[in-house]
Amino acid sequence: MKKLTIVAALALLVYACAGNADKQASSGKEKAGESASAASSYDTARGAGKFTNVQIAAALDPKMAELGKKVYDLKCASCHKVSDEKLVGPGWKGVTSRHTAAWIMNFSTNPDEMLQKDPKAQAMLEICLVRMPNQNLSDDEARQVYEFMRKNDGIK
Repeated sequence: MKKLTIVAALALLVYACAGNADKQASSGKEKAGESASAASSYDTARGAGKFTNVQIAAALDPKMAELGKKVYDLKCASCHKVSDEKLVGPGWKGVTSRHTAAWIMNFSTNPDEMLQKDPKAQAMLEICLVRMPNQNLSDDEARQVYEFMRKNDGIK
């Protein structure tokens, strides 16, 4: 009788685990399908965030660039150099030619989601090994920093 109880308990355990594995496998397939469809709709040119189509004048706005320099000095300079040299984060030289204004502004205001979704942001994280903290930049500050980046890249 004791052996029969043990065998029945083991059979019940195997049955319960097998059923759960099937549910997990089908759930994993659903999640993979969801992430595949989300990935296909993700716009790598603009990134994840509220900025979609940022209008940038051909000429530099010197006043905005100066305000951006102040934000850079306060919130960015401890991790980023304006040269191409990596400090904690990547250097900023040429950044406006590598990324769109919307991507840069979305990354600077929404780094957590960008690091989860964006392949370029993830590649930078692999190189730098340190996640960019959210500096809580306002929309205006993000635009000012972008203009400072343009000035740094030689836009007149």
